Amino acid sequence: MEEIEKFRKLRVWQEARLLVREIYEITATFSQNEQYGLVSQVRRASISIIANIAEGTKRQTAKDRKHFYVMADTSLEEVKCYVIIGFDLKFITIDQGKQLTTRARDVGRMLNGLIKKQN
Repeated sequence: MEEIEKFRKLRVWQEARLLVREIYEITATFSQNEQYGLVSQVRRASISIIANIAEGTKRQTAKDRKHFYVMADTSLEEVKCYVIIGFDLKFITIDQGKQLTTRARDVGRMLNGLIKKQN
């Protein structure tokens, strides 16, 4: 449980967890036709962010930690892309788009700080 607590204490993980919840809440309103398309993709990418942060905290070397934090950042970019597509297809409102974009930007800043610490 101690290692679990380690990643749960990270502010970036907490914010990314909120992003996952927001993604799930917003995509629950998407067209049923998108359940195995856009909904599945954006949900998986958002979960990948927090999973990679968690896995990175377990790694012993800075190089290994950095690798997982970069993967989390890459998944975050995927989420940003899917949010744009959701907005373009009118599944995401302007307000929802702003909410997700703001949260994603904050997570990205924190991830970049975490990545830089590993150098």
